[in-house]
Amino acid sequence: MNFVAAPARLSSVSSTFEADFAARLHWSADTDAAIEQRVADILADVRARGDAAVLEYTARFDALPATTLQALELTQAELKAAFDALPADQRGALQAAAARVRGYHEAQKKACGESWSYRDADGSLLGQKVTPLDRVGIYVPGGKAAYPSSVLMNAIPAHVAGVGEIIMVVPTPRGEKNPLVLAAAYVAGVTRAFTIGGAQAVAALAYGTQTVPKVDKITGPGNAYVASAKKHVFGTVGIDMIAGPSEILVLADGSTPPDWVAMDLFSQAEHDELAQSILLCPDAAYIDAVQAAIDRLLPTMPRAEIIAKSLTGRGALIHTRSMEEACEISNRIAPEHLEVSSSEPHRWEPLLRHAGAIFLGAYTSESLGDYCAGPNHVLPTSGTARFSSPLGVYDFQKRSSIIEVSQAGAQKLGPIAATLAYGEGLQAHAQAAELRLTR
Repeated sequence: MNFVAAPARLSSVSSTFEADFAARLHWSADTDAAIEQRVADILADVRARGDAAVLEYTARFDALPATTLQALELTQAELKAAFDALPADQRGALQAAAARVRGYHEAQKKACGESWSYRDADGSLLGQKVTPLDRVGIYVPGGKAAYPSSVLMNAIPAHVAGVGEIIMVVPTPRGEKNPLVLAAAYVAGVTRAFTIGGAQAVAALAYGTQTVPKVDKITGPGNAYVASAKKHVFGTVGIDMIAGPSEILVLADGSTPPDWVAMDLFSQAEHDELAQSILLCPDAAYIDAVQAAIDRLLPTMPRAEIIAKSLTGRGALIHTRSMEEACEISNRIAPEHLEVSSSEPHRWEPLLRHAGAIFLGAYTSESLGDYCAGPNHVLPTSGTARFSSPLGVYDFQKRSSIIEVSQAGAQKLGPIAATLAYGEGLQAHAQAAELRLTR
């Protein structure tokens, strides 16, 4: 069957560009009201009945009956056996990817995850104490697809941060366990793993049950039910983000082979029909060449139908006045993945302010970042890169301020604090500071 991918052709010089551009970017993160209510019911039920509710929903939604939740826990021996049974090339790839991800996050920890302090002129000690979370939960999607890379990207930075326990949940419909996911859990240092998923798994992690321990934070992607559940439990536990459809924006100067760019657009479009793939380029002839490559390569793709629907429904090929304008439009989009497919990527990188991850140069395909380059592939979507960051070591740490005021410091700071406290009408605050002043 032949599928046609017809991404919108836009031009920044068109009088209708702003309206067309806004319409192409629009995506509603609102969750269906029925999903919200169902999720709320599941969360309340798990909170009330614990293991029994999780078992009931796992049997109903995943066709995986069990009499105890312990029966759905994966042992360390089972994780290791899955790793040992993999073909040598898959074992090697997992280990190589894990080493690079671990190396990157160890460098990240040194750069931004250490405690620090200093003494001021009065001898007061001021600083910051950085400590890891005690226990985190990572949600790994299962069912239609399995993502061992998600295990690495969520568990390894937690491990590097020093988290004491990493609890993994992964749905296994009809009991079908993906060996790569289990092996990745072994390589990444997951502490405990349960074959449960959906809102019930999020609830078990957030509230704790008789078998599943309560965690401090939940990370990892999932379907609409998982996303809704994470929103509901935020505040009881921390969460990483609410992820929208996957996105790629390619900023091209026309120097990269069109086939490469077409395949990079495919790499996100194949995720699902709501994924967004956009090309920004000042060369109209090059845009034509990329469209020709799309037409030629699409029939060779196993997921051609999904790619075609994604590109036609949400994709765009945008002709810009210049690379400078393309950079400014990119900042407005704030994409999850941003490829600077240019012969001079470092010329344009300083102009780019908002993106989850920036891939510099023609040889830096987004797919390398997804699996093994090293930086985390859990990235902000739907324009949230304007104010949020990739998942990292810092997501598995917390910071406590350290304050030790000397006697001399109290004499200097006390009157300042008292004046401000009286101004706010908080007399006890003021007098607590004044009592420490030398009479």
